[in-house]
Amino acid sequence: MDFKMGKNRIKKIRTIAAALTWSLFLAAVGVGAGAFNREKRQIIQVIQIEKPKVALTFDDGPNKKYTPALLNELGKRGIHASFFLMGKNIPGNEKLVQQMQKEGHLLGNHTYNHVELDKIPVAQARTEVERTSNEIYKITGVYPQYVRPPFGAWPKNFDLLVTMFPVLWDVDTLDWKSKNVDCIMRLVRSQVKDGSIILMHDGYQTSVDAAVQIMDELLERGYEFVTVDQLLIM
Repeated sequence: MDFKMGKNRIKKIRTIAAALTWSLFLAAVGVGAGAFNREKRQIIQVIQIEKPKVALTFDDGPNKKYTPALLNELGKRGIHASFFLMGKNIPGNEKLVQQMQKEGHLLGNHTYNHVELDKIPVAQARTEVERTSNEIYKITGVYPQYVRPPFGAWPKNFDLLVTMFPVLWDVDTLDWKSKNVDCIMRLVRSQVKDGSIILMHDGYQTSVDAAVQIMDELLERGYEFVTVDQLLIM
């Protein structure tokens, strides 16, 4: 996680350095003041485009009662989130999975029965992941590439066995535990930074309410919401 965040900072530094180098070059070759100022304004705009990024992620869904409300709030703000689906919760909620895909959210795997993958035999762990991937594929026509291991438990070299990328987090809202919007917000405010992956769940009304507040507050602070794949490939 720290390496990924470091890469984000390096990218910004390189962008600024390249812009300043170009600015100095234009000055050195004697470009006219008008053209130079235009170039300078464009360089400043490029630098300003670089916003801090954050990924909002939700585990354990889909939930028939709360996921629709969450999708509605995300849609109002044009925000794409990452949903790590639990296989046993998919039957009966196929339309919600289709809606997630249609609206541009990332669909990930959260095992079938929410098990600790390093506490069970490897063959059983593989079945837990593959069964959920197959459920998602039957609905969307796409196999998920990312998996959120319950409790962060990831067996050594398991990514090679299931050919998927594990996704952890650096901001744990503990929303399932507190079920309190103020507690959730305190945790987010104290921990969030550029490149953060925020862990939440879409099975509680308080989580939906907190997610709305997180979105509005971080948007106001200049953050850009992205899906986890956009952070991990940067």
